[in-house]
Amino acid sequence: MAARLKEHYRRTVVPAMIKEFGYRNPMAVPKLEKITINMGLGEASQNPKLMDSAVQELALIAGQRPVVTRARKSIAAFKLRTGMTIGCMVTIRGERMYEFLDRLMNVALPRVRDFRGLSTKSFDGRGNYTLGLRDQLVFPEVDYNKVDKVKGMNITITTTAKTDAEALALLRHFGMPFRQ
Repeated sequence: MAARLKEHYRRTVVPAMIKEFGYRNPMAVPKLEKITINMGLGEASQNPKLMDSAVQELALIAGQRPVVTRARKSIAAFKLRTGMTIGCMVTIRGERMYEFLDRLMNVALPRVRDFRGLSTKSFDGRGNYTLGLRDQLVFPEVDYNKVDKVKGMNITITTTAKTDAEALALLRHFGMPFRQ
């Protein structure tokens, strides 16, 4: 069974993008490549148990096991040495990516307190979009009673779009709630 958002992409987003930007070939229409979720935990160097709960929560949210990230170089001001665990990340592609984006737009973002829409200024110039969430509790998979510390995360949506305008139009057609 194909993801609901993937079918929506094939049936409505591709024709709308062709009409809007005048692509000659449906294969030239930008598409989602991957979604990367990164959870940085600087305080995990002092408390290793924090990392275990972060890995479990990120696995629940993404639907696959995250990779633990380590410090590349030592920074004395942050009490950081090379090789210390400082966070975890997961890259989602394919069906899981569409399922995650669907849950992000329709379940998680409406649960964010004082949510008025996403900023359109968070594009990187090459058609990728990054948003930050302050806590992991907006995802219904995370059990409120088992959370020991509120951890934020960055979610990067990588597209094949060449410009920010194309990527913005693509995400708008998907139903991403941007500010007017």
